[in-house]
Parts: sequence; C-alpha cells; structure tokens
Amino acid sequence: MVKSMRSAVVRSVTVFTAAALAVPLLSFTPAGASKTPSDTTFPRNETLYTSGTLWGSPGNFNPLDAGARDTGTMGLLYEPLFLYDPIHGKYIPWLATSGSWSGSNYTIHVRNGVKWSDGSALTGADVAYTINLAKTNPAVPWSNLVQVGLKGATAAGNTVTVHFSSPPPYTAWQNFLWNQPVLPAAVWSKMSATDQVSGTNQAPVSSGPMVLVPGQTWSSSTQQTCYQDNPNWWGTSQLGLSFHFKYLCDVVNWSNNIGLTAFLQGNYDWSNNFLPGINVLMKVGGYKQIKTYYPTVPYMLSANTAWLEMNTQKAPMNNVWFRKAVAEAINPSGITQGVYAGIVQAANPVGLLPNLSSWVDQSVVAKYGFSYNPAQAKADLAKSGYKGQSLTIAVPNGWTDWMAAIQVIAADLDSIGIKVHPVYPRVGGVIPLTGMGNSSSYTAFDMIIDNNAGPDSTPWSYFNRIYALPIGGKSNEEAAGLNLERFSDPTAFNLVKKAAVTPLSNTAALKSIYSQIEARFLQDLPEIPLWYNGAWFQGNTTYWKDYPSASNPNDQYTPVMWGGWLGAMTTVYALAQLRPAA
Repeated sequence: MVKSMRSAVVRSVTVFTAAALAVPLLSFTPAGASKTPSDTTFPRNETLYTSGTLWGSPGNFNPLDAGARDTGTMGLLYEPLFLYDPIHGKYIPWLATSGSWSGSNYTIHVRNGVKWSDGSALTGADVAYTINLAKTNPAVPWSNLVQVGLKGATAAGNTVTVHFSSPPPYTAWQNFLWNQPVLPAAVWSKMSATDQVSGTNQAPVSSGPMVLVPGQTWSSSTQQTCYQDNPNWWGTSQLGLSFHFKYLCDVVNWSNNIGLTAFLQGNYDWSNNFLPGINVLMKVGGYKQIKTYYPTVPYMLSANTAWLEMNTQKAPMNNVWFRKAVAEAINPSGITQGVYAGIVQAANPVGLLPNLSSWVDQSVVAKYGFSYNPAQAKADLAKSGYKGQSLTIAVPNGWTDWMAAIQVIAADLDSIGIKVHPVYPRVGGVIPLTGMGNSSSYTAFDMIIDNNAGPDSTPWSYFNRIYALPIGGKSNEEAAGLNLERFSDPTAFNLVKKAAVTPLSNTAALKSIYSQIEARFLQDLPEIPLWYNGAWFQGNTTYWKDYPSASNPNDQYTPVMWGGWLGAMTTVYALAQLRPAA
C-alpha cells in the first residue's frame, strides 16, 4: 500500500512535467491578448508582467488589509521605515534614516525630501500618526504594541520619539519597523475606523516607486493590476534606484499549470507561482530563457516552514508519544524528492528557516531531536494508547503540491499502523486552514498543514505562533494563525514573553532563552516541522534580464512579490536591477 501510494504521487508530478515539456519553445503571444480581454495592454518593451500572487479580481489598495490588498500595495505604493534583508541578515534604512533606543524611548529620524504622490511632504507627523493608530484603532495590525507597552509617539519636525513602558517590547517594535506602512495622516485621519483597516482605498496617496495607472477600473472581469513609474520617488535621487520599465502589471493567477504555460509563452516575465516541473525544464536544453535564484538544485530560496499541525485537544493527538511516533514515521525525502523533485529542503527539527539557523542550539537538537525512524515510531506508538481510530489530514483543494504531500504522509503513517485519510476542503471551509476561519471551528480538525511562519529577523514570531495563550481567547489567537495546534505550555509562553523584552543586541541572553524553548519544543512536539516551501521564482529573459541571482553578489535580493516580501524585504532592489533584454 505504501509503495503504490508513493508511486501515484511521483506519477502525478511526472504528468505535470510532461505537460510542461509539451509547451512549444518560444511560442510567445502578446501579454494582455485573449487572456485579458477587459484589460489595457501596454508597450511590451516597457512593461514587466508578473504573476503568482493575485488570485482574484483586483481592486483593494489598503495596505492595512493584508488579506485583500493587491500585489504592490506594499512596496510599490506604501513603504515601511526599514527593510529587512533575510539573505544577508541586516536591516536597511528606508523611510527612516536611523533609529535607536534610549531607555524606554525609541527615536526615529525620518528621511527628508520624501513626498506623497499628491505632492505633499511626508513628515515625522505622518510617522507619529501611523504609530498612534495603535491606540486609536484597535483593529490596525500593530495594535498589539499597546498591549506590550506603547504609550504614544510625538514628532518634532522629522524626529519622532516613541514612548514605551519599561521594559520595552524590543522584538514587537522591530517587527513593526520593517513590516508596517507609513500612512498619510491627512488621508487616514478622514476615514472611519472601519475604512482605515478594510476600505479599498482605490485612489491611494502613497510614497513608493510606482503609482496606479490612472483611469483603471475594477470589476469581476478585471484580470490585472497595473502600475506606472512615480517620477518623484525619493529613492531615485537619494539611493540611485529607478526602474527600467515604465509599467508593471500583475496578472491574476488561475492555477499553477496555467501559470506555467503562460510563463513559457512569455505572457509573464516574473513568476512567483509554483510551476510544476520547473526543475526538469531547468535541465532541458533550449530553455535557457528561464532563470531561478539558484542556478542548480534547489533553485529556490526557502520561503516558509510547512508544519504538520495536530489538534492537541483531541485524542490521540493529545498524547506526546503519538506525536513523536508521527514525527518519526514521516520520511522527508518522500516529500522533498518525491513531490518536489529536490526544489525544496527538509526542515530542521526546530523548524526555523535557514536564515535563522544561528539561533538553533545544535546540542539541544542532538539530545532531543527526531529523525525518520519507522522502528522507533512503532515503539513510541505502542506507548501512546492509540486504538486504531481513523483520522484525517487536510490541505486546501487545488493546492496540488500539498495534496500530493499529504498522500505521502498518509502512506508513511499507514506503514506504522496509523490510519490517516487525506481530505481536501475548499479554502475557508469547515476545516480551518492556514489560520482562516473562526476559533470555534478549530475543534473540528485532526491534522492540517500550515505555512504561516514566513521569513523573520528573529525566532520570536515562530515560537509565539506555537505557544501563544490563551487558546481561543478574546484576541482570537487561532484565527490570527497563533497556536493552531491548541497546545498549552505556560512555561514556554513565559519564555517567549521574556525573549520579547530582551534587547536584540543581547544575543547571549536571547540564545539562552531560545535554547530553553527549543528543548521544550523537541520534547513535547506540539507541532512537526516538515519542509521549507520554496520562495517560488522564475524569470523569463525574453524581454527583461538581470533577475536576482545567488550567483551575482551585486544582485542577491529577494525575488518575491508576495505579501510580507515586497515592501518589507529587498524585492524593490531586485526590480531596480532589471534591464531590457537585447
């Protein structure tokens, strides 16, 4: 049974590859042709076409509505105070030129000479207003700063002082600095509290390198969002950055397979889709126009950790021996090789992404870590009290790689005597997936895969998402993607809170705290890290060249336009490096 299921998974990947190879090489059609009849087309040699982020008709440009905003709202329109570079592990001053702590106060020096797209100046007053929204509108994404000690922000010209109680929330504040936008006070102060966080903002006043193409209209048939250069962007004069394309159009993505065909035909230049069979295409002669971040396996940067979440409030998942048996029964290579053909990597037992590997205490992993060991899995299962009941494991319908992955997992678990059936509910259905739904629905599932732990500059958010308490409390932690597994460990959560108020410069103290958390995690296994999803990126050099690449030390920037990447990390630098192809 195990062999037949695993073979079926490999066959499904092979079918994708065959379909990919059937696409005629260099059979290009003009972007915006029959695929986008209701949308404007632009000169092809002046337009960068992207895809892989927009999954429905566009029309929302509110940077606070992360679940609905369109690609480019953060990064092309709105900008943060700092960027974070996960490849080189550093922060980059952006709308702020510097920031520093003095006791419980944080001083921000706002960049001079920045203008909003309506011509008015971006000043310290805008930054202070943005920060203080945490106090006046509890629905803004950074309202947690109030709970952890934010007193308020004041501006004197372009110097902003942020006041906290003692001890200040070093980690939560650092996350704000590179993840959240600076807003125009003159615009946002006129909105209702509801519109501030969920209005569509279809006439954005912004500070970034692009603006919306004037006159765009939005309907259910609209299939792309288009931007054009902002000629007054501060980054050109102050950082020497500019785009060599005049327009950027992000096209609605309908499926991975359609995305592959459109990409190979030249309809998209920059794809952040998972393209089935891309690893084979990279090896086949004649596809030299395809570029990935790494020129060889694994081709992709690691984007987020895929975790197996077990509902620890239900038997047998509430038994640590059962959870250990599950972890030891799953063969990571069945997923990384059998499903992804080597373009993803197995996760380390702690689950931190590679950019945070220095925070993993290898002595703790050596002592408590797990590995693929079916014999040990059977021994641990015998201690768990498992009675052979049938369980389910769920991923969203249509997520073809994950659907194949849970078939592998189910087969591995079946081989040691655990009966698990894959199910594929629709996104947002009764079984909650990746943090969607309300907390009351979280009692329904047995096992799910989620990947809501993306790149971060510290391990804090990873462990906070695992241990946050209370379970299903007033703040609806589960719906926010925290403690999906419903595991209660107050000691671990207290360590997480201790890390949050430890200065980031005190690495020795932080390493000690995280080492203790990692030891508890590996002994209890409240959830199981499986693999690192790839930062899917493919560039087509037919029209544009100089895509970000690990091979070029001057172009090692994040090649991703997903939310949380574009506008927070270094994707804008990557876009500025693009040049017209010969």
